Amino acid sequence: MKRKKIVFSGAQPTGSLTLGNYIGALQNWKALENEHHCLYCIVDLHSLTVRQDPKEFHGISLSFLTQYLASGLDPEKNIIFFQSHVPQHAELTWILGCGTYVGELNRMTQFKDKSEKNKDNVNSGLFTYPVLMAADILLYKTDLVPVGEDQKQHLELTRDIAARFNNLYGETFSVPEMYIPKIGARIMSLQEPSKKMSKSDVNANATIFLMDSEDTIMKKMKRAVTDSENMIAYRDEQPGIKNLITIYSSLTGLSIEEVVSNYEGKGYGAFKIDTAEVIIEFLRPFKKNYKDYMNNPDFIENVYKKGAQKAYGLAENTMTLVRERMGLVQK
Repeated sequence: MKRKKIVFSGAQPTGSLTLGNYIGALQNWKALENEHHCLYCIVDLHSLTVRQDPKEFHGISLSFLTQYLASGLDPEKNIIFFQSHVPQHAELTWILGCGTYVGELNRMTQFKDKSEKNKDNVNSGLFTYPVLMAADILLYKTDLVPVGEDQKQHLELTRDIAARFNNLYGETFSVPEMYIPKIGARIMSLQEPSKKMSKSDVNANATIFLMDSEDTIMKKMKRAVTDSENMIAYRDEQPGIKNLITIYSSLTGLSIEEVVSNYEGKGYGAFKIDTAEVIIEFLRPFKKNYKDYMNNPDFIENVYKKGAQKAYGLAENTMTLVRERMGLVQK
């Protein structure tokens, strides 16, 4: 029987997932759960490279995991857990860090970008962040990693680290590949449609969050940047309206051609309002699920504890082999 491929994805806990996260990632994750072994990790240790308010961070972390569940990820079919609950992440980071060159880390563009944004807290964690990311992935002998453009460089480093370790100490890690979904779409900023929709965008009107109120969604959609042509067309020359068509199509199941045909001769104003209503209707089940889960904290705790237990077992299998390969005396 063919072995199921292992998929690992880690996301830092923030206030809310975005519509882009849902369409571009979560929809695909749900499609993976029957044919792959999937691990979805809330990478709370990564978040510590920026100073956090402890009480607020605790609440955000729980809320973020709950949003995964409310989006439809099945905790029986996927391993959903907090990174900090599996200590092997930190252990493997140290071991891999001892084989990662400073020159490699110096080339990481995200360190330069984040250092510019956090000039009062340029810490060593920001610099070694990619090694922790490599440990996250390699710990589970991951085959496939869903990553965005901003993380491609880190995945390449992960592959180099895995190959180097395997060459020095014998076959230990799988060398992961980037996962490119069969379906799904790249959702762009509502204010700068040349950029991907991002939860860290400083412009509040650029991003639709799954936790946004109905009024907020309608206001953001009405303010979405389009163009002066006032023609509903799916063309690169009209990136703003193209993005809205993509959202409409992704959430209704209608093809791009059907959406364009249905709005032939109609203006942007009506299309924006209809797209907002499609989003609002689409998010109703998510919001109900989220509320139900948040009212059941025992269930949430059970999910992340069981997830960590499963992840711990897989991680320890890898670490036992790593320690043996390195010549460390076993416990």
